Amino acid sequence: MAMWDRIKDQAKGLQQQAQGARGASAGGHGRPGSGSSGGSKAQLVNTLKSQLTSLKTELKSGAYRDASMAMCALVAAADGHVDPAERQHVESLILNNDVLQNFPSEQLRQRFNKHVDQLAFNFQQGKAEVLQEIAKAAKKPTEARAVVQTGFVVAGADGYVAPAEEQVLREACSVLNLSPQEFGL
Repeated sequence: MAMWDRIKDQAKGLQQQAQGARGASAGGHGRPGSGSSGGSKAQLVNTLKSQLTSLKTELKSGAYRDASMAMCALVAAADGHVDPAERQHVESLILNNDVLQNFPSEQLRQRFNKHVDQLAFNFQQGKAEVLQEIAKAAKKPTEARAVVQTGFVVAGADGYVAPAEEQVLREACSVLNLSPQEFGL
């Protein structure tokens, strides 16, 4: 438990830095190069990635695997569609993620693509189904946080977390009974 408290303190400190940077760079859009808030988001993504890696041995359940793949699909489709290049990029991020290597790559690919297909076919209905899958991880707080962290790492892989991605991350926090502020959202 002490390790999780330390992780939460790190995230809270980064969140405060990000909020301070946002205030200092009023008028910026949070993109890299438009003030220091882009750097703070990148720093937060790196911290979340490190935290996930440190929990690798604990994150081996099917609930975490399934919720993470649903989260990755939701982040990829956050703007309402996923083009083939984006799908391939996120799939590559998934298959190269240290923590997700706990699972067979074909299982990950299959679950991710199933959710992306649901979201592409009917975004609103697919989103509801994906959020139900994500909610299954709420029973274990460590896994619930790891699902959001996984989504955040995928969202921030390009150095920028888009507003639509932040919105779906907040929605995931809601179904997982987590505070979005814990993740700087």
